[in-house]
Amino acid sequence: MTELIQVNYEDNGRPTVSGRELHEALEVKEKYTDWFKRMCAYGFEETEDYTLVSEISETNNPKNPYTERISHSLTIPMAKELCMLQRTEKGKLFRQYFIKVEEAWNSPEMIMKRALEIANANVKKLQIEVSALTVENQIMQPKADYFDELVDRNLLTGIRETAKELKIKQNRFVQFLLDKKYLYRDKKGKLMPYAKQVEAGLFELKEFTNEKTNFSSTQLFITPKGKETFRLLRIV
Repeated sequence: MTELIQVNYEDNGRPTVSGRELHEALEVKEKYTDWFKRMCAYGFEETEDYTLVSEISETNNPKNPYTERISHSLTIPMAKELCMLQRTEKGKLFRQYFIKVEEAWNSPEMIMKRALEIANANVKKLQIEVSALTVENQIMQPKADYFDELVDRNLLTGIRETAKELKIKQNRFVQFLLDKKYLYRDKKGKLMPYAKQVEAGLFELKEFTNEKTNFSSTQLFITPKGKETFRLLRIV
């Protein structure tokens, strides 16, 4: 897709465009501040549809080569409506461009990417909180066995426990994981994760052995990242 105008991505990943850049690209003759004020009369609201920002622009004054001016950061839906309101060929062209930007932003791949990014951030926050809690408890109430177990488990949970935490029936949770190709059943009917999902950090396989019977097997666990990812995907 050819870029007609620069699309910015805010801290939350939401795509936006500069109001002044759009005003210039649409070749609006009216002064930007007057045009924007008139456009806002159509019901656009600050913080929801746009935010106030300042931009640095060049001047023709050697003594003061740069100046600060007011602009606005527009959401893609607002930018799309502004294009339609112009009733020009330029407006039509840019509206079609913003539709494609929205389609790309709402594609399954991008939704999954954002979910994983949020999950990663939340897991890091959780790990910091757990570390702080561990230190605090070691100082106030040192129970080595408890913390050894906590570290060994690394906050991993089984499918039943994870389903319970997500407040979803276990059978429905398992079917979701199968349908979305996170898990599959081996020849014995045992649930196993696809390799790419393990590499993505969503699952872990732990081996265990029964010392009395010498029986060995593997147990499937869902990582904190996996749990947060499934929560963000709103499967519940």
